[in-house]
Amino acid sequence: MNESKLDRYITGMKGMNLPNRLTLMRICLVPVYLCLLWFAGSRQMMRILAFIVFALASLTDLLDGKIARKYHLVTNFGKFMDPIADKLLTHTAFIMFVALGELNVLYGIIFIAREFIVSGLRLVAVEQGKVIAAGMSGKVKTVFQMILVMLLTLQLPGTVFAVLTEIVGAAAAIMTLVSMIEYVMKNRSVLTEKQEGMQH
Repeated sequence: MNESKLDRYITGMKGMNLPNRLTLMRICLVPVYLCLLWFAGSRQMMRILAFIVFALASLTDLLDGKIARKYHLVTNFGKFMDPIADKLLTHTAFIMFVALGELNVLYGIIFIAREFIVSGLRLVAVEQGKVIAAGMSGKVKTVFQMILVMLLTLQLPGTVFAVLTEIVGAAAAIMTLVSMIEYVMKNRSVLTEKQEGMQH
């Protein structure tokens, strides 16, 4: 008797390794985080809960990569889903904060535009059989963005906290632009190579 598609799917899920389970867990935490944030209003306890959920999701991001590399559990599923889970976590948060009026719209545009440009460049590189490695500026950008999300989530009262959030927001936007420019400049040959190939 042949297994049904559902049986095969369930069997595949049971056989999934720990890093991939952590990645899926991060994706599942995204709507939980967004719901807490949306209904939080001025209730600080809801904000704290949302912060805990975001911190937990961020921890899974840190763990899944380390575990996968240390125990040689890197899979195609993980390579595909891990960056998607990362972008879902941070960029849906940015969209939510813009909708709530708590994040500068220009910053939100910069954050999301950078991902579209970089993702497009990576797709072109893959078609040419090339792999583009992440640069240091991209890693610094990610740190600033994560801190910004945490600050916006907590939204603690006080002038000092508000000023700190503004500074981190500006730093995150600047580093996002820097990393995007660096990414494009270092890999501009990816864009010109196809044109040269078409001339022959």
